[in-house]
Amino acid sequence: MASTFSLLFLFLLLVLISSQFSAARVDKTHLHMSSAMNSPKMQAERLIRSLNLSPKKAVNLDVSHGEAVAPRMIEKSLEFPFLDRSSGTSIQDLGHHAGYFRLAHSIDARMFYFFFESRHSKKDPVVVWLTGGPGCGSEVALFFENGPFHVRDNLTLSWNQYGWDQVSNILFVDQPTGTGFSYSSDEGDIRHNEEDVSNDLYDFMQAFFAKHPEFVKNDFYITGESYAGHYIPAFAARVQKGNKAKEGVHINLKGFAIGNGLTDPSIQYKAYTDYALNMKIIGKSDYDSINELIPECQESAKSCGPDGGDACETAYTNCNFIFNSILNVAGNINYYDIRKQCEGSLCYDFSNLESFMGLKSVKKAIGVGDVEFVSCSTVVYDAMQRDWMRDMEVGIPALLEDGIKMLIYAGEYDLICNWLGNSNWVHAMKWSGQKDFEASPTVPYLVDGKEAGQLKNHGPLAFLKVHNAGHMVPMDQPKAALQMLKTWTQGKLAPVEIKDD
Repeated sequence: MASTFSLLFLFLLLVLISSQFSAARVDKTHLHMSSAMNSPKMQAERLIRSLNLSPKKAVNLDVSHGEAVAPRMIEKSLEFPFLDRSSGTSIQDLGHHAGYFRLAHSIDARMFYFFFESRHSKKDPVVVWLTGGPGCGSEVALFFENGPFHVRDNLTLSWNQYGWDQVSNILFVDQPTGTGFSYSSDEGDIRHNEEDVSNDLYDFMQAFFAKHPEFVKNDFYITGESYAGHYIPAFAARVQKGNKAKEGVHINLKGFAIGNGLTDPSIQYKAYTDYALNMKIIGKSDYDSINELIPECQESAKSCGPDGGDACETAYTNCNFIFNSILNVAGNINYYDIRKQCEGSLCYDFSNLESFMGLKSVKKAIGVGDVEFVSCSTVVYDAMQRDWMRDMEVGIPALLEDGIKMLIYAGEYDLICNWLGNSNWVHAMKWSGQKDFEASPTVPYLVDGKEAGQLKNHGPLAFLKVHNAGHMVPMDQPKAALQMLKTWTQGKLAPVEIKDD
């Protein structure tokens, strides 16, 4: 009887072990089956839904004509309708412009931009802002973050007292081609890598300075957030290359700043679980389980070289399992700001932007004719898939050695491009000042006498963790962001505060 019981117990134990093994195998199989659901197109659609945007087109591309049927104008003076003039400076006192430049080395691409002269001095730096996505127009930043205006629920505009035009002459650019109001008649102008993106931006700036030679000698800074962590280092390197080769107009590049960016994916994806555990998004058991995905991510990321290719697609899939696994545990958490919950797929509501940009009076004011506003392009997002996992940190050390300043800043409550991952790659970067930067103290950064962040800097490199902010620092902490830009461009970024003028 005892022998029979032992055999029965052993049988049941084997069944239990087998069922657990099968469950684990099913889970992993399900995970890999879900890769189709996590394709770039699906990820792009999730991004768009999370912002409550619904572009009418997937991309601004019209291949039915030999040449795009749209405005030919270079630039026009801009006066927005529905602007509440009682809340700020008179529009007549400022130089506000919108326009298109045809990209010299494209087939038929035209890049759209807004340009706002400084409210205080034309001698202020020229700053270009690049929104990420990839594939989202610059208007999200312009109207919700650091532009001169905010768009209200009733589709009127109010002045933003913390707009970056307070301390700079600022450009908001719709790029890559097909994004925002930028367009082409040829699908060959859709970009797939940073080389082509940065060449287009370089051609754009050459056209801009040819139109505005009065700003050529101004200091020039490149800024942006999110996927601009890829765009910005590549563009900065392209400008420096053009300057050294004496191509066209010399651009007086002084520095570049990346906010909550994706720059070195291999290091940043590895940091997801540490950040999620530290912020109590996941527990220790989930942490241990999800960490098992990291080696495969790391290995495939190493195979993703500068030329892109299939290895980069594999790395994209493998590494996004890490992020998506965290979200599966976290539920409806807003991965741009973990202090908030998403309501279904909705994490932010920027729908007023599309309503405003679709008004006939607005389109007439900015001179875009019948071109549709593509807030975020799924086509552009998908086209950049092989670019996603490329390490864009590799070109930065040469810029630092040339004395070009770099500021990496990050809101502390962002998950998707979190401060920890950004801090990790900045500290791991090999350059002549690496040891001195590592040894530099982390000090409080003050705004209105209160600690608004944690700052660490040495030579041309600075890292700032911004308190009480998510992915979009200029939206969450507008005064701190403006102070950051002002002190950084003036070479005075330090743990001190500035007072309102």
